[in-house]
Order: sequence, then C-alpha cells, then structure tokens
Amino acid sequence: MHRTARLLLGLTTAAALGLGLPATAASASAATASTASAVRAAETWEWGPTASSDRRGWAGGVVRSSGTGLRIHGDLYDAAGARTCSWLKIKWLSDRGRWHTKTFRNCSQSRILSFRVNAGYMLTASAKVCRGTSTRITGRCSGWEGVWSQGG
Repeated sequence: MHRTARLLLGLTTAAALGLGLPATAASASAATASTASAVRAAETWEWGPTASSDRRGWAGGVVRSSGTGLRIHGDLYDAAGARTCSWLKIKWLSDRGRWHTKTFRNCSQSRILSFRVNAGYMLTASAKVCRGTSTRITGRCSGWEGVWSQGG
C-alpha cells in the first residue's frame, strides 16, 4: 500500500506539472543558457597582443579558470624573415607569495607556437615578448604587460 501511494503521488505530480511544461521548459532553458554564457564569460579573460620592441615577435591569449586555479593559454608568433627567435616570458605571483616564471621560444617563421601555463591560484601575472637566438634572449623586449590581476 505504501508503494501504491507513492506511485499515485508521483503520477499526480507529473500530470499537474505536465500542463505548464512547455512554457516552463522554454523559459528555464533560456535562463540556463544566459546564466551559462555569463559564467563562461566571467571565467575567461583575454590578454595581448604584446609585441617585442622591433615588432618581429608578438603573443596574445586568454586566461581561463579551472578546477585547480587559472591557466594561461596563448600563441607566440615569429615574423617571417626575422632570422632570430621570438621569446615569451611569463611571470606570476602565487597566492602563497612566491614568484614563478615560464619561458617559451618560437624560431619557426611559418608556424605559431601554442603554449599553456598552469598557474594555479595566482594574484597577478605579466608577460613580455623579446627577441633572441635559439638559446637565449638577446634583447629588444617589450615592457612587462599585465596578463591578469586579481580584482581586475
């Protein structure tokens, strides 16, 4: 008898909700779509383009939130005919007060180098693009440009 009462209650509820289901589903899906796009927009920040002082190397990308903090994604370009390499140096301050750096190099004038940095929970991040050889940065750097900062 207990099982029969539960079944009847479930059928009655389903029938009562079924009358307003099309209008409710449409408005609920529209609300969910706008909320999802707002959350998605709030979790992605664009940065760049940042160019070296001679404008032969440049980088840009996005910062995305993840379950383990923030990730910096982007592309590093090297201009055709430059005969040197483009270097990207990213530095960030972790939530524990420690500075970290990561360096990327692109010596191909025909391909774009995609990069990703798992920065974790950070307070601020900056990037600069330089020129150099295949082994080190030699100069012609941009200034440090803000990639992301807590609180905007």
